Amino acid sequence: MAVERKAVDLAPLKSAKLPVIFVLGGPGCGKGTQCAKIVEKYGYTHLSSGDLLRDEVASGSERGKQLNAIMEKGDLVPLEVVLDLLAEAMLKKVNDSKGFLIDGYPREQAQGVRFEESIMPCSKVLYFDVPDEVMVERLLNRAKTSGRVDDNEETIKKRLATFHKHSEPVIHYYKDKCAQIPALGTPDDIFVEVTKFLG
Repeated sequence: MAVERKAVDLAPLKSAKLPVIFVLGGPGCGKGTQCAKIVEKYGYTHLSSGDLLRDEVASGSERGKQLNAIMEKGDLVPLEVVLDLLAEAMLKKVNDSKGFLIDGYPREQAQGVRFEESIMPCSKVLYFDVPDEVMVERLLNRAKTSGRVDDNEETIKKRLATFHKHSEPVIHYYKDKCAQIPALGTPDDIFVEVTKFLG
């Protein structure tokens, strides 16, 4: 299915030379909580490809309707569309941010490569490592209140399988600038490890 594209001028982003940090981890690994702490301490802008997609769907735009149909099937959204949404969001914040946390991205190696080619290079990669059974349990708990179409056990297991298949090559590809952080402690304990890496 073809999804509508918009033209964006990336010059302001390229000239700002702000750090870009990819934040990876399976669904329910707690990366959203860590991103909030990083924003507070470092003044970075937190961008979640998932949130940007959900916001676009909620906006009721033509692009949002097309994306909703793809997401309901549990399929991956076309790479170019995710890049468009990220670039648009980064441009909005370029003048008042100290850097960007790109949460849940790249979902596969090609996405990271394309992001760096078309937007800007990534500075560091944070990977929050949590066993699958813990993530399933956390997501099922979240499902009780979230109302998200993708928070049910069957879809969660599908998402985890997709995550592992695609993210392991990403972590290998970025091994020189990637920190693998075990994310089973308290949010504060985990954040201590994050600050060691970010400096």
